[in-house]
Amino acid sequence: MNFALRTFITPLGAALALLCSPTAWAQPAAWPNKPIRVIVPYPAGGNSDAIARYVAEKLGRAVGQSMVVENKGGAGATIGAELAARAPGDGYTLLIAPTAVFAITPHLRRVNYQPFTDFVPIAQLSGSYSIATASKDAPFNDINGLIAAARQAPGKLTFGSAGPATATHLAGEMVKNKAGIDMLHIPYKGSAEALGDLMGGRIDMMYDPVSLVQVKAGKVKAIAVMSKTRHPDLPNIPTIREQGLDIDTRSWFGLFAPKGTPQPIADRLAAETQKIMATDETHQLLLKMSQYPEFVGPAAFAKQIQDDSAFFKALIARANIHVD
Repeated sequence: MNFALRTFITPLGAALALLCSPTAWAQPAAWPNKPIRVIVPYPAGGNSDAIARYVAEKLGRAVGQSMVVENKGGAGATIGAELAARAPGDGYTLLIAPTAVFAITPHLRRVNYQPFTDFVPIAQLSGSYSIATASKDAPFNDINGLIAAARQAPGKLTFGSAGPATATHLAGEMVKNKAGIDMLHIPYKGSAEALGDLMGGRIDMMYDPVSLVQVKAGKVKAIAVMSKTRHPDLPNIPTIREQGLDIDTRSWFGLFAPKGTPQPIADRLAAETQKIMATDETHQLLLKMSQYPEFVGPAAFAKQIQDDSAFFKALIARANIHVD
């Protein structure tokens, strides 16, 4: 009897001891142990998509795990942003998005995400040489020519954008406001679609860095650079300030994660991103998209987003800009 009891208790006791041991419980798996999705809130083909695919491929190699880009365009990029905001903060969802998603759109329309509390800013990736571009057959070649043509036919000239409330939309509204002209805004689901219609002559203008390749190919024409300095690939195209319109455009692409993402993961991603953005390969690739590497780390990037949001909020109110 005692022997039997002992033979019964011994395995049971051993099992209980094992269960109570701290090492018995499954420890959190090292990150990352499965593919990471990278949400792009625009369709494939634009700068957001190209930058995201490049950064995702490089980051995936750096952390030893594949990264899968998902294009979730629509509603001025708010669909993709909301999807990222609602994802678990476990390090397996990232968002690559431009200025508008965080600093412009929330001041123009209702969005189902909180730009300052639903995300962890990881890094600014790049800045932008935005280009004011006209269709090849447009009857003007510079900003003054555009202004004259718009005044002759109020509301007839059109400009396309990557979507309502995007930086490409707001740039066009700033030109309208500063020049005192009336143009019709045509929103698209992304820059690639707008550029296609610009090349086809179905719209007259767009304000977007994505047009650089087609400008260099002679399929559309640049009439101004929307940055403080001339574009290094378009040295003969004056800035919009040189042409008399004092316009300040702030445009960047950034890397974000949902709230709750562990800080060590965010820090690791930021450190690897900094290395990627510092390479000559990255510089050359971004220049083709009229971008330039401009890494800003998590804390400084978070503050910059706050500052840019305040800037655009005041600008939108001052210019009385609305989204239909």
